[in-house]
Amino acid sequence: MRILLIEDERLIGDGLSVGLGKLGFSVDWFRNGEEGAAALDLAPYDAVLLDLGLPGRDGLSILKDWRARGLREPVLILTARGEVEQRVHGLENGADDYLAKPFALAEVAARLRALIRRGHGRLSRVLVRGRVSFDQTSRTAALGGRGVALSPRESGLLELFLLNPNQVLTKSRIEEKIYAWGEEPQSNAVEVHIHHLRRKLGQDFIRTVHRIGYIMDDHGD
Repeated sequence: MRILLIEDERLIGDGLSVGLGKLGFSVDWFRNGEEGAAALDLAPYDAVLLDLGLPGRDGLSILKDWRARGLREPVLILTARGEVEQRVHGLENGADDYLAKPFALAEVAARLRALIRRGHGRLSRVLVRGRVSFDQTSRTAALGGRGVALSPRESGLLELFLLNPNQVLTKSRIEEKIYAWGEEPQSNAVEVHIHHLRRKLGQDFIRTVHRIGYIMDDHGD
């Protein structure tokens, strides 16, 4: 899952970027409000972490503009402890949730996953398709109840397909979702990861749509 992080405090931004990366997220981090606001038009983000006090342009202004333009990516706002009025304004202007600083990395990850699941009409942290299940919190997969070892990139790819069943995903779309800016995948990386998933979860689990992309549909159940 790809996350847009707009946070000017270097210590917090670095901690979130590195920490969330280790928890299965691909994170693009911007410290300037104007640059961060423009980034939402450049990549298919699953959710946004938005600080309100930013140089260049404040977070509330960015949020208002996104919602006025019809952009519906889930937004988790970050505020300093005690800024109740800012949190209220954020929620009233389209934010989906908020966290007061300081916060625990595990809670940030949990709230992000909950917002993303909600956007896909899911409630449980365990995503299930046929005999395959994936726990978003523990990052563990199972086939027929038996654990399956996956690499971090394979886990991200599996999660992407489970959140988007019956949807054809092009190779470029997959790359945009599981790689952040600065990460350059090899030309055949997606094909290799899908080959490994098929070998571990079943050849029919992900189907190739000729010259278009890949789909996890009812044929793989």
